[in-house]
Amino acid sequence: MKQPLLEVDGLSKWFPFGRGFLSRRRGAVQAVSDVSFTVPAGTTFGIVGESGCGKSTLGRAILRLIEPSAGRILLNGKDVTKASRREWLSLRRNMQMIFQDSYASMNPRMRVGSIIQEPLNIHRIGSDGERKERVEFLLKTVGLQPDSLGKYPHEFSGGQRQRIDIARALALNPNLIVCDEPVSALDVSIQSQVINLLNDLQERFSLTYIFISHDLSVIRYISNRVAVMYLGKIVELAGKNDLFSNPLHPYSRALLSAVPHPDPDKVRKRTILEGDVPSPVNPPSGCYFRTRCPQVMPVCREISPELAETAPGHQTACHLIGSRKNC
Repeated sequence: MKQPLLEVDGLSKWFPFGRGFLSRRRGAVQAVSDVSFTVPAGTTFGIVGESGCGKSTLGRAILRLIEPSAGRILLNGKDVTKASRREWLSLRRNMQMIFQDSYASMNPRMRVGSIIQEPLNIHRIGSDGERKERVEFLLKTVGLQPDSLGKYPHEFSGGQRQRIDIARALALNPNLIVCDEPVSALDVSIQSQVINLLNDLQERFSLTYIFISHDLSVIRYISNRVAVMYLGKIVELAGKNDLFSNPLHPYSRALLSAVPHPDPDKVRKRTILEGDVPSPVNPPSGCYFRTRCPQVMPVCREISPELAETAPGHQTACHLIGSRKNC
């Protein structure tokens, strides 16, 4: 097992709402609740789940684009959450993000060369000539021509803009990159090109990825370990092959049953979940998944299951798995 580059311990994020009379807070949305995991250097950690499960919030909280409400984040053993401003500026170089909407993440009035060079300017790295040389190198690295430097974001296709976003993320030579649905807005053929580019860059620059997606096929292709999230919590965490061949949590099995199979003659049993995802403002008691689980038990209504190891390297938060293990 490789030494963890990133350690997330009990990370939570709540968004208060309803400030009214005397500015009293009426409640809070539990976007991320007590999430813990580690990511070894040079690997890809996949996070998957339905829309609204807290995937993107988790990614942004790890980078402190939004401040966590509780928990710790360790990068190479250094506590990011307690870092001073000066320490944080140094740590920030090693943590970057690739956004889902590349166009919205860029200033439409800035030329591409200035967009990629901006991190170098902020951190005062290199001379003007060295910065320009670095930008040209990054453009070539992601498969774009040097004449792109003087163009504006609207002059590029969606796939080209995502490459620009990747080049900007690489500008400071980071160790960790959070990829927040980086291919979900692209055509399938372009998706494969961008994913292969990310794989090549990871091998070339020894990068570590947190890859967030709702597409299980993409997660299976690019990830080493996968976390399945439901309503702000991790319900299953395992190696890629283990999770896809032997999902233990009922929610994971339902997600995987919906993945299309390339063989049209192969009959697969589809698990249809009834009802909607509960509101994070007022989550159900006990297990959050119990309102939709086809195998719910009385204990699920009373006690929230802990994420525990149910097989070597395989963690599951489910009373059903625990009862089978004790039989």
